[in-house]
Amino acid sequence: MPSDRRRVLVVVALAQLMVVLDATIVNIALPAAQADLGFGDADRQWVVTAYSLAFGSLLLVGGRLNDRVGARTGFVTGLAGFAVASAVGGWAPDFAVLVTARAAQGLFGALLAPAALAILSTTFRGTSDQGRAFGVYGAVAGGGGAVGLLLGGVLTGTLSWRWCLFVNVVIAAAVIAGALVTLPPAQPRASAGRTDWWGTGLVVTGLFALVLGFGRSEVLGWTHPATLVSLAAGVVLLVAFVFVETRAAAPLLPPPIVRSRTRGTSYLVMLLAAVGMFSMYLFLAYYLQRTLGFSPVLAGVAFLPMAVSVAVGSAASGAALVPRFGIRLPVTAGSALAAAGFVYLTGIGAEDAYATSVLPGLLLAGFGLGAVFGSAMSSAADGVSPAQAGIASATVNTTQQIGGSIGIALLTGLSLAASGTGGEIAGYHAAFWGAAVALAAAAVVAGVLYPRPVRTPAGEVRFQKEKS
Repeated sequence: MPSDRRRVLVVVALAQLMVVLDATIVNIALPAAQADLGFGDADRQWVVTAYSLAFGSLLLVGGRLNDRVGARTGFVTGLAGFAVASAVGGWAPDFAVLVTARAAQGLFGALLAPAALAILSTTFRGTSDQGRAFGVYGAVAGGGGAVGLLLGGVLTGTLSWRWCLFVNVVIAAAVIAGALVTLPPAQPRASAGRTDWWGTGLVVTGLFALVLGFGRSEVLGWTHPATLVSLAAGVVLLVAFVFVETRAAAPLLPPPIVRSRTRGTSYLVMLLAAVGMFSMYLFLAYYLQRTLGFSPVLAGVAFLPMAVSVAVGSAASGAALVPRFGIRLPVTAGSALAAAGFVYLTGIGAEDAYATSVLPGLLLAGFGLGAVFGSAMSSAADGVSPAQAGIASATVNTTQQIGGSIGIALLTGLSLAASGTGGEIAGYHAAFWGAAVALAAAAVVAGVLYPRPVRTPAGEVRFQKEKS
């Protein structure tokens, strides 16, 4: 890999790592932050939810802004804003400032994440290093949450919960310096024509209502009026968004981006994979600490084998499997392997040893999820012009975020129902069965919907041409 492209990969991977680990690092710090700032259990969820609401609802807007101002500008702006928001959150003297800072992190993360993927797509498209680059990126996207759990435990235990936010300032400063030196100043821009205000308003409010509804279901329950109204409003607004986009002169999300068989399948697979990945971090962290008695730091260390297996699976998929077999085989096999890992975890018990009851399932699920992420993300902007790479990249990030919200909400409800009749261990079993079903569905979707790859006379794998 040429040194200039290698530097771009390092800069983009570090930025993505900062965004991904921030989704889990604060979870470990929450008890200490609650004791320090004195907020109640009912308010605790908003420290996590404020980030996911802003991030999930603004991703598509962030992707389109990147297409307008250029991915490099969006990338650096997102980094700078994320760093400032993190500094404010780390300094926060009270609950209100902390939640506001977390929402600001989500806002700038929604600009940063699609910019990072768009830069990667345009830099490596058509090169011999494309598979390797997306393998690294997929490893970060899939394993960064585990790194966040470990880092959160170490920082909270040795310094303070505030350093779980301050650490982003250090990472962002280094990445900004690298971006200013490495990334080319001129990036393709979309036409600065009319703005799709109707589409923008509908998708932002629709995604906000949907993520809020799933988040409220964990606390209030599925039948609570606030949950039902929020979910119903989200669905109606997103249906209206689809209707508007098919008729808009300059749509926020051009329909051909989603209609592509390859890209559309990847978006759906990422949504289903996120259901399993996010649920693993949540329920397995509870099992390790509550049932097996692990400390926060030891629980973070226990997730490291998964991070390593994600990296190996993603690298093997992106660098070796996709160039040789296309996307369908590694995504289908990876989803099936991850499903098998979750099935293995349904056998955990109250007094089991980590090495025999948890580790094999972690390795299986991690390797499979790595193969899915390394392959599916490489096709997120497949075939789109550089001027639309931002919105295409934002779409896959949006499906991953929504999938995580859906998964945590659905599987939490499933776990609570099983716990009520069979105890806490039965709740964990139910959650992992649900995750296994989601990954099995991803395997079916990938095997059926991805177009059949064809091999050129030179031996290269290409997809059948699509009408989009």
